[in-house]
Amino acid sequence: MQVSLNWLKEYISINLNPKELSDLLTMTGIEVENVVKTGDKLDSVVVAEIISLSPHPNADKLSLCTVETGSGTCNIVCGANNIKPGDKVPLAIVGTQLPSGTSIKKAKIRGELSQGMLCSETELALGNDESGIMILSPETKVGQPINLALGLEDYILEISLTPNRPDCLSIIGIARQIAAFTQQTVCLPTINIKEKGGDINQLTSVTVEAPDLCPRYSARIISQITIGPSPFWMRRRLESCGMRSINNVVDATNYLLLEMGQPLHAFDLELLDEQRIVVKRSTPGEHFTTLDNKERLLPKDSLMICDGLKPVALAGIMGGLNTEVSAKTKTILLESAYFTPSGILRTSRKMGIRTESSQRFEKGVDPQGVTMALNRAAQFIAELAGGEVNPGCIDNHPNPIASPPTINLSTKRTNAILGTTFTKDEIKKTLRGLSFKVNDSDEDQLTAIPPSYRVDVKESIDLIEEVAQLSGYEKISAILPPTPNHPQKEAKSLLLERKAKDNLTQQGYNEIITYSFISPAELKCLNLPAQDHRMKMLKILNPLSEDQSTMRTTLIPGLLTTMRKNIHQKNLDLKLFEIGQVFLVQEKDELPQEKKMLAALATGLYQEESWNIEKRDVDFYDLKGCLENLLEELHIINYSFSPCQDSPFLHTYKALSIIINHEKVGFMGETHPQLLENFQLPQKAYIFELSLSPLIPHFSEYGEFHHLPKYPPVYRDIALVIDEKTSAQNVYNIIYKFKNKFIEEIKVFDYYKGKSIPKGKKSLAYRLKYQAYDQTLTDIEVNTLHEKLTKILYQELGAEIRK
Repeated sequence: MQVSLNWLKEYISINLNPKELSDLLTMTGIEVENVVKTGDKLDSVVVAEIISLSPHPNADKLSLCTVETGSGTCNIVCGANNIKPGDKVPLAIVGTQLPSGTSIKKAKIRGELSQGMLCSETELALGNDESGIMILSPETKVGQPINLALGLEDYILEISLTPNRPDCLSIIGIARQIAAFTQQTVCLPTINIKEKGGDINQLTSVTVEAPDLCPRYSARIISQITIGPSPFWMRRRLESCGMRSINNVVDATNYLLLEMGQPLHAFDLELLDEQRIVVKRSTPGEHFTTLDNKERLLPKDSLMICDGLKPVALAGIMGGLNTEVSAKTKTILLESAYFTPSGILRTSRKMGIRTESSQRFEKGVDPQGVTMALNRAAQFIAELAGGEVNPGCIDNHPNPIASPPTINLSTKRTNAILGTTFTKDEIKKTLRGLSFKVNDSDEDQLTAIPPSYRVDVKESIDLIEEVAQLSGYEKISAILPPTPNHPQKEAKSLLLERKAKDNLTQQGYNEIITYSFISPAELKCLNLPAQDHRMKMLKILNPLSEDQSTMRTTLIPGLLTTMRKNIHQKNLDLKLFEIGQVFLVQEKDELPQEKKMLAALATGLYQEESWNIEKRDVDFYDLKGCLENLLEELHIINYSFSPCQDSPFLHTYKALSIIINHEKVGFMGETHPQLLENFQLPQKAYIFELSLSPLIPHFSEYGEFHHLPKYPPVYRDIALVIDEKTSAQNVYNIIYKFKNKFIEEIKVFDYYKGKSIPKGKKSLAYRLKYQAYDQTLTDIEVNTLHEKLTKILYQELGAEIRK
């Protein structure tokens, strides 16, 4: 936002130099990024008065001028035909360098001496009018430098505002901030409207059909106007703040937008069907052509300003081409309104349109300043366009706008948060300087009501921020908060995450971080059934794009998308993992359930190629080993695996559920071929995903210590012939369930199908370690236990000992 220092001075006395003012605003929370001096390059252009004017003897289109410069007279050869004796004009004397780079020299033109140059607006870079010489006001003083005569010397403050300060998106808003710091009162402009003609209620009407999106809509009619250029002073002010001049009516509305922060819009009344206004929502599939001559498809439920038959403006954002003010316009309907910020923001984002108007409406304008801005604009237009303001003002507000809140503030809490020693009276003085209504509650508490234009102040912490800003952040001492002398114990959940990251990194995996927003299409690529809880996606109200329109319910799409991007870059060997939140929709609760998950992916070669390492691809058992290593590093021992039936994106016969203490906490397996096709992946991948919350009760930072055994172990092997559909895990579970105190370790060391094994059967061989810590086990004791175990396996599984 650009702010003119000269314009500011109309509302408040400023005795600070631009650098001091810039520092003051920055330390009160209004950051000034840059200060630019303007108008200082025209100090050798002076005000001259034309004494005489005669034809050039040697050129039909030139004339000879004698001008008074205040220090004498000089002769000028001029080609313009819009000047006459008595006019006061800008004269670039010999030696002047114009903004275009042209240097003025004494020269003979067609035999006549010219001692300078009379200038147009364009030549002085003061406007776009190049039709003739710039005619100055008769009141300007001859001989005075043009930058002083026209008030061109100015300083422009380039301000960067935080989103919570819409009240400062205006010249008066910045003036209020300075006034509070310098203990002054802002001098607001006087409004004096002279009404004439027929009553507004006989000429038009306003109907608000969407009061939730438009709580207040005001209008006035100005008739018998003449559209033309704005006076120089207004054009100069608009341009100094970054706006181009259009015509006297539109410029007046833009002037008020900059001055008061209230956007306005003027409609050509004669182009409004039925000459009335209807504020309502758009209909699906509706199109509308905006002022920039672009036809746009309107999002559903966008707030529109309509006449009796058609839309005429995109409310709060941009007007329509069909009711644009033009040179033919004689009567206008002037709009000033308060639109709900969320509605304007939603429509602006969906349509990709950001204007000065929408920027202010979406942050929140002063709901009580609507008619004040309307009346000042009506007065301006009547003066600039020679029109008449019709009697009456329509002010339609069917739903009352909530009054500013009454906020309680504690002096003790203010000082505790800021680290200051303000008294209650000092805080009251500060807030009253900002036009807050402040009253005492008790010795410590006070109540404050913000002015209507401070829509950002809602809670006590907002008041504390105002106290800090106005007192000056630089005056608040920098004090470190007290910290305990002993180190704080790390939360178990965070410790588990850190341990998991360290372990996976040591195993050669790289951590990635992906967006929590995903495309619904990516989730559908997992081929999950519609009733799966992961298919109940939480939609984002204002997504940046369709690819980021829902919250993720699993980390798997992020891993697969990252794999695809890497493969496109010829990075084929990947080991990736991510720890992040997923968001699951609840049946009754409006807020989603947030779960911290850990997911990993491996694809390509198991190890980087080398002359002394056998080349092989990563496989199912590599990932399973990685997972087992992770769980053992976390000292989680009561885990097991079982066939996975609820993950259609995994290979049917290469998928496992991860069980801890009889609770499923995740899955692992090889990606299904259909999944690879859906994500356009050319090679196999192996993935697992774990929910971290169920791991926390079983996780231990340190493992349990056991004394080394004094007595030797005894090993026994058992080779079983079992049904081929019986999993190794089932056999392990039966042995584990039987587990005698002497059975310390169970390992599978052989799998066989083929000769000597009946059809439909398979052979699994287990090695059992028998260990006692208080005696040496005898063969008789071990054999007895081994025979009992064999009988149980036969009873449970029909297992036979392989011969």
